[in-house]
Amino acid sequence: MPEPSTRKSPARRWRTHTAIGAVLAAGCAWGATALIGVPDPVTLAALAVVEPSAVGAWFPSRVVPAPAEARALPFKPRRILDRVDWKGQEVPLATMLAATHTNAFLVVQDDVLVHEWYRPGTGPTTLFPSWSVAKSVVSLMAGTAIARGKLSETDRVSDLLPELRSAAVFGKITVRDLLDMASGLAVPENYDPRHPLTGTAGMYLTRDIAAFVKDHAQLAFKPGSRGRYRSIDTEVLGLILARVEGKPLADLLSERIWKPMGAEAEATWNLDRSGGLEKAFCCINATARDFARLGLLVTDQGRAGGTRIIPARWIDRIGTPARRAVDGWQYSAQWWHAPGGDDGDISAIGVYGQYVYVNRRTGTVIVKLSDHGAEQDETDTLAVMQAIAADLEAGRP
Repeated sequence: MPEPSTRKSPARRWRTHTAIGAVLAAGCAWGATALIGVPDPVTLAALAVVEPSAVGAWFPSRVVPAPAEARALPFKPRRILDRVDWKGQEVPLATMLAATHTNAFLVVQDDVLVHEWYRPGTGPTTLFPSWSVAKSVVSLMAGTAIARGKLSETDRVSDLLPELRSAAVFGKITVRDLLDMASGLAVPENYDPRHPLTGTAGMYLTRDIAAFVKDHAQLAFKPGSRGRYRSIDTEVLGLILARVEGKPLADLLSERIWKPMGAEAEATWNLDRSGGLEKAFCCINATARDFARLGLLVTDQGRAGGTRIIPARWIDRIGTPARRAVDGWQYSAQWWHAPGGDDGDISAIGVYGQYVYVNRRTGTVIVKLSDHGAEQDETDTLAVMQAIAADLEAGRP
């Protein structure tokens, strides 16, 4: 993640393992976990010890069906930058990947997979969790809904979700505020391990997301007045999309993006409970190649082959920084604009080291999926990706 001087480090860190450990230490039994609306003790115990890349299997999920035939992603290996600047030293790329506990690392240029590496025990068929990369996917879904007239950025939350009208704050928040992380909702991203059921950790563990949102109708600042990274913004946006489209987010993702883009495998989307609601702010589980295909939608101006999937206007929207920065970084509609990048350089980023880096100018997509812990060295990692993209551009045949 960025250095504290450039971005508020705790604002994007889910110390989930620590929080779950605190719940267990408090002696939660089956009855107690049911009473407070979190997973059972066996699941909590597993979540406290498994790697972040393995947690998806411990939550209920809804399948995201893939098409009968995948869109080709040709594999033609090319040399990529093999030595990179890392922490002030030039090191082999493999050293940087090991230092950041990387599970998968893919590089695509001009719709061709030029580099593919997996940690032993994983591979092309492994479903990796997106964590907050899901936020950027929700953005693409929002773009299609807006283009179809189902939604407007000026719509207010309480008009779209009438059950929230009793809380005046939701009448002040627009879809644009949610997209640009400017809602002002006072649900902290960082939380004290001594209070593991508050903030985003509580939303991650709750078995009733709709009730969680309704119960957290407080503002930390006036909506639209500043940017502050808050996962609840994406969750509310997900509730809105499911409502206006009349179907679960997993079905919507399959219909609007997964099948049209030619995904090669079914994905899953974790739910708050069996048959419940998708955790829109996180938790899509997919292959690394399909994450790369999502990136290609952006580099190809919303097209997959000759098929328009995401409106070109929405690709321009996510590529243009919003008026207010988010925790020190430029941001737009759930996509990050990394320091040191150019106008075509944007990223979807998830906790524990998940990246879909997109450089539209060079036609490059880089996917990095990791188990890197709470502090992720995001600025340094993205600088490596920028260097790889520049090197590929310089050596383009």
